[in-house]
Amino acid sequence: LTNVKPWLYSVYFVDEENGWAVGSGGTIISTKDISSSATNRQSSVPTDFKLFQNYPTPFNPSTTINFSIPSASFVSLKIFNVLGQEIESLVAKELNAGTYNYIWDAEALTSGIYFLKLQAGDFIETKKMILLK
Repeated sequence: LTNVKPWLYSVYFVDEENGWAVGSGGTIISTKDISSSATNRQSSVPTDFKLFQNYPTPFNPSTTINFSIPSASFVSLKIFNVLGQEIESLVAKELNAGTYNYIWDAEALTSGIYFLKLQAGDFIETKKMILLK
């Protein structure tokens, strides 16, 4: 098995120079200063609020959730079941402008439809997620 290459499942950068990738078999790759010689950098600050569709979809047992906020805001990111009951609060704090990535582990839950709700300032968006076991 030493020749098996890891699959990367998620990549996350906290800024233009520092990031991580997570993959199969417990693989974690980090990097620092990947673009110090780059020129003509573009701003990494998003221009709009955005909640992206989770991936993979459907998922089992975990899924990646991404969202962007263009300015510092109090952010609430919650998971609800089809009855509207809150299952979990992933984020409930002030965040700086940027793009964020969270992994939600639903191992203990049953198959079904769940809803992801992002609220940041006056912005509210909801996405449907399917857990398939």
